[in-house]
Amino acid sequence: MSDFFLPMIIIALILYSLYKKKNAYSSFAIGAKKSFDLILTTFPYIVTILVVVAVYNASGLNIYVSQALSPILNFLGVPPELTELIILKNFTGGGSIAILENIFQTHGVDTYIGKCASVIMASSEAVFYVTAVYFSKTKIEKFKYLIPLALFLNFFSAIFACFICRFI
Repeated sequence: MSDFFLPMIIIALILYSLYKKKNAYSSFAIGAKKSFDLILTTFPYIVTILVVVAVYNASGLNIYVSQALSPILNFLGVPPELTELIILKNFTGGGSIAILENIFQTHGVDTYIGKCASVIMASSEAVFYVTAVYFSKTKIEKFKYLIPLALFLNFFSAIFACFICRFI
């Protein structure tokens, strides 16, 4: 079924453009041109986030921050093994997937820690990445409450995820 999904979408779009009497090829070319402009606009922000994550990991700061936050998170019911995942998830989705894979290999997928890690990944967002990419193209410049609120909600969702996983 999934092998036919993308071709069916393409065929549906071509049929829709014929129905609307639009040139599908030129519409595609215009969309591709607009996406190139979007890439040029967002590229510096994406590179900045990737550099920040690389420096954060290479400096060893991730270990110190994780060790500092582990007792607090443990008190709130979050296993200490998930601290690095909770922190890094705010910066990058790809890096946190690597941590998630390590958690699965170390603790297993059907364990309490594995289930908590899965729910945390599904219920949180890469705040800084999303902010950089989405708001780089908009005129919004005031992030006074946006980022702290998003970070708090990611933190709260991790605590709540571990609470829910106790009953699964």
